[in-house]
Amino acid sequence: MKNTFRILVLSFLFVGCQQKIEPTDVAKINGYWEIEKVVFDKGEDKDYKMNESYDFFEIDKNNKGIRKKVMPQLNGTFLVNDAYENVNVRFKDGKAFLDYSTPYSKWSEELIAISDKELVVRNEEKKEYHYKKTGAINLTGDGEKTK
Repeated sequence: MKNTFRILVLSFLFVGCQQKIEPTDVAKINGYWEIEKVVFDKGEDKDYKMNESYDFFEIDKNNKGIRKKVMPQLNGTFLVNDAYENVNVRFKDGKAFLDYSTPYSKWSEELIAISDKELVVRNEEKKEYHYKKTGAINLTGDGEKTK
């Protein structure tokens, strides 16, 4: 009985502490995001120390936009190609979702947390992707302004 009570209390704390995503939070998604770790449904983590690519989001005031993979270069620029995913932000039952589509596929991720520095999404396989906000890398030291 004690264990059941403890589990119930912990469940309420977890649900009560989860961030409620508001429509005004959507603008925070815009920009460059670097994946930090993936948390699998059984609790194990996979940390990413260094990434060859970032996710770039551009969402407009109508909650529609794109996500692109970009590759940062040492001079502060990004390599990009023409590939991208359409993104729609959808709110349902007090939750926020990112609905992606390409000519080949459609899928959704639940937006778990968003701030100026952190982004967490959960896919249909219950994997949580933890991102940190990032920007250009400039290791040339030539004083040029990064783009």
